[in-house]
Amino acid sequence: MYLFDLKNKRALITGATHGLGMAMAEGLGDAGAELIITSTTPSKIENALAHYKAKGYKVSGFIFDVTDEKVAAEKVAEIEETIGTIDILINNAGIIKRVPAENMEIADFRQVIDVDLVGPFIMAQLVGRRMIERKEGKIINICSMMSELGRNTVSAYAAAKGGLKMLTRNLATEWAKHNIQVNGIGPGYFATSQTAPIRHDGHPFNDFIINRTPTGRWGNPEDLQGTTVFLASKASDFVNGQIIYVDGGILATIGKPSNEQ
Repeated sequence: MYLFDLKNKRALITGATHGLGMAMAEGLGDAGAELIITSTTPSKIENALAHYKAKGYKVSGFIFDVTDEKVAAEKVAEIEETIGTIDILINNAGIIKRVPAENMEIADFRQVIDVDLVGPFIMAQLVGRRMIERKEGKIINICSMMSELGRNTVSAYAAAKGGLKMLTRNLATEWAKHNIQVNGIGPGYFATSQTAPIRHDGHPFNDFIINRTPTGRWGNPEDLQGTTVFLASKASDFVNGQIIYVDGGILATIGKPSNEQ
């Protein structure tokens, strides 16, 4: 359908070498977008490029750290000069450190904030300046349920993702006049390689998530693709400053007792 067609559009997705970032990139590729992916690890870029090319996507990869504003500026300029305009930016790269707040090293706290909040600002600013010149663009920040809720051991991550929610709203406020839409996606709990060890029947956290989620299951990475394509396409031209939570309904409910069916 025309509204969701991304042919002749280029999407830059940070950290799209695996997991949810890769699933979102595949959704954009299926909609016709040319993909540009980033990573700090050469081997991950090589493997991801092979994966995307095998699926028939037009794709290229760049190695840089999104928290290094000087190098990031050079790479964004290189991309636009050698490949073409960046029409869609997805700020997906991120880290998490699970440490009780009273024991967390300040250096670790700062690193999480730097990668998960400052990095998206750097990329949004660099790409956004060029979008402002063209009077068109889509920016999607990958937030989290921790943009809304607290949880044990993730104080830095929650602080960063809460900040990213408000950065999304503020950029939308400032750049809407330039025909730029800035929105966010907040994934719930998804079935990925990282969560595999805790997703078997009988594991306390698996049982907690199944019970806590009205849908009664973990999300599949592909569940993010529709929202990603929507926010990257013409279909969302009047949607701005919103965070769409793809969480199976977790944020809509207080939950239920563990013995309730």
